[in-house]
Amino acid sequence: MTDEYLMDNPRSERVKRVAALATRGGRKKQRLFLAEGPQPVREALKVWLARYEPDDAVALPGAPEAPRLPQLDALFFDAAAVQRFPDVEALLDRMRGVLFDPTIDLPRDARPFLREATPEVLAAMGDAETSQGLVAVSRIPDGDADFRSLESATVASPVSLIAGVVRVQDPGNVGTIIRAADAAGAELVVLAAGSADPWSPKVVRAAAGSHFHLPIFTGIDIAEYARFVQPNGVQVLAAAGQADLTLHELSSPSTAGRRVSAAGRTLWLFGNEAQGLSAHELALADAAVSIPIYGRAESLNVSTAATLCLYATATAQDLAPVSGVEAPGELRQ
Repeated sequence: MTDEYLMDNPRSERVKRVAALATRGGRKKQRLFLAEGPQPVREALKVWLARYEPDDAVALPGAPEAPRLPQLDALFFDAAAVQRFPDVEALLDRMRGVLFDPTIDLPRDARPFLREATPEVLAAMGDAETSQGLVAVSRIPDGDADFRSLESATVASPVSLIAGVVRVQDPGNVGTIIRAADAAGAELVVLAAGSADPWSPKVVRAAAGSHFHLPIFTGIDIAEYARFVQPNGVQVLAAAGQADLTLHELSSPSTAGRRVSAAGRTLWLFGNEAQGLSAHELALADAAVSIPIYGRAESLNVSTAATLCLYATATAQDLAPVSGVEAPGELRQ
């Protein structure tokens, strides 16, 4: 499985352009981001196939809907590395089958640049300490920092669970929250200004392919967004170190007299690693919720706390009887 042309110059202009995506300036200029390794490449290929493979093709299990998700722009690979991952090889062969089918009229921007490359070239392109022989370049979705696009995504299909990342600055934490939100079935991840860039290589690695599963919005005014969702049937809960309501109490069957519900449609807010949420940010919430500490640790890492909170809501929503939950009403257009 080889291409006609092998990229073997680690100092070429194309390699330099790809390597520049490790920087915020490079991503901003090109509107592209790096996704390295078999898992994100696998998910990038699934998104492409879900969008462009003919309708009569065998559906990919777990393939996400393509709108608002990153689209593959280029894929560079070491043939030996691809052979180590047979499922990735199969997906790449399916893509080639579409690309080289003369009966399929693809839009010009739907044709990713595919090229085999030497390990030296792939190492020069990527940001990972050890290259795994697969480097994808994908387009940052249009409107990822546009509030109107976020509003549209929120009401297009009434959402049940949203992860709000507020000034979380460690890329590993941001990536882990994105991954946890994806695993818990959240429909959106919203990052307030001051958070780590979700398209940076470290965040993408930590998210392990989840960038290709759910829409991510960045640079959002979280106060404005909270004010938008609340009258439209979504409660806002703030994860806090100290609060009158604990996560256990939120999830308990007894909800009498409580204005928030564990199974209600929810926007969770997760704050900065050191300072948490400010008083102003806490005031945006319908309720602040703390996670009990049963041992002697001072606190939980924000990504661990986010995982617990997101799963508490997801579990309550999953177990709630369709007719028995006093969940907030439908979102209004």
